[in-house]
Amino acid sequence: MSFEIIEGVLNIKLNSTLTLALAAILLIIGYSIKKRISFLNKYCIPAPVVGGFLFMFITWLGHNGNIFKFTFENTFQSTFMLVFFTTVGLGASFSLLKKGGKLLIIYWLICGIISIFQNAIGITITKLTGLEAPYALLSSAISMIGGHGAALAYGTSFSNMGYESAPLVGAAAATFGLITAVLIGGPLGRKLIEKHNLSPDTSETLDNSISNINADSVEKLSDLDIIKNVVSILVCMAIGSLISVQIGKLIKMDFPAYVGAMFVAVLMRNINEKTKIYNFNFSLVDGIGNVMLNLYLSLALMTLKLWELSGLIGGVLLVVACQVIFMIIVAYFIVFKILGANYDAAVMCAGLCGHGLGATPSAIVNMTALNEKYGMSRKAMMIVPIVGAFLVDIIYQPTTIWFIKTFVETK
Repeated sequence: MSFEIIEGVLNIKLNSTLTLALAAILLIIGYSIKKRISFLNKYCIPAPVVGGFLFMFITWLGHNGNIFKFTFENTFQSTFMLVFFTTVGLGASFSLLKKGGKLLIIYWLICGIISIFQNAIGITITKLTGLEAPYALLSSAISMIGGHGAALAYGTSFSNMGYESAPLVGAAAATFGLITAVLIGGPLGRKLIEKHNLSPDTSETLDNSISNINADSVEKLSDLDIIKNVVSILVCMAIGSLISVQIGKLIKMDFPAYVGAMFVAVLMRNINEKTKIYNFNFSLVDGIGNVMLNLYLSLALMTLKLWELSGLIGGVLLVVACQVIFMIIVAYFIVFKILGANYDAAVMCAGLCGHGLGATPSAIVNMTALNEKYGMSRKAMMIVPIVGAFLVDIIYQPTTIWFIKTFVETK
């Protein structure tokens, strides 16, 4: 760490280790604040977002008053992001897909089509308001479906293309989506249930066995087992990154490394289920992914510059507001009917609002609230998390790349 006064402003420089340590401290602070403020808990605001935005506000005060500023050596952020998305891929078993049947396919396609419309809404608003395409797309499917992780990953790519405010716009849009996702999902589901006098199908026999498929061995993992699980993550990251580079050359634009790593991880998981190359442990991999995501978000958010958002907020707010209105209309009037206009459909619509505007945990929060009040929908609790956590990426990622390639220009 070094301190230097330049033109009356205190410049604080942190190396990579100190930057990571500060991010970790902010993460703990975020958890502490979230625990004490019921609003943050109720609406599932991630702890790194709480800590990160708190620090962003502090740096804004320093900048606004010409008192101090921070300079970070941020070398771990992209690696942590890559690890997280790789663990997401390793959690996707084809065995889960077989249990969803026809309804899973229908819901998956609906989510994919909605993601295309979300990007189309963003691009349409750029034509009407003059908002630059990267910021519109970051306020569309990238942040609405991909959440903070995808928003910051794509935001970094856009930043490298010359759009410096992209990470901050993505983070702001994702946070807005996360809040609205849980504000509208539960009420929308309740409205559908009560309006149509719906109740759970007591004859439902669907095997809700996600936990069984991802169940770990009762035997304690050996040191070698742990090493093999970690090595599998690293190998998927390496191969996926190389594949992403080649795809980028093919389409002549930056292709996010995490997309390639995630799909390689899916193949690794399902090949291993057949061949038993190593003792895959879901709890270990999921835990690693959770730690990496939280540290990644904390690093990304605390290093953003809030003041760079001026001049963009109006157009970005218009895009995300239109996304929320679109989701309410399409879920209530269209998706509910397509899914069968029954109790399962109502709960799935609440879940759709959750992961279609925020994240898969938001979808689970919405559906759990309905299940506790009206009864269990096993179909919804199995299908929605599978699609929201992974399957929708198969459609929204390549179509989003097409929108970027078509409408975004490098500065």
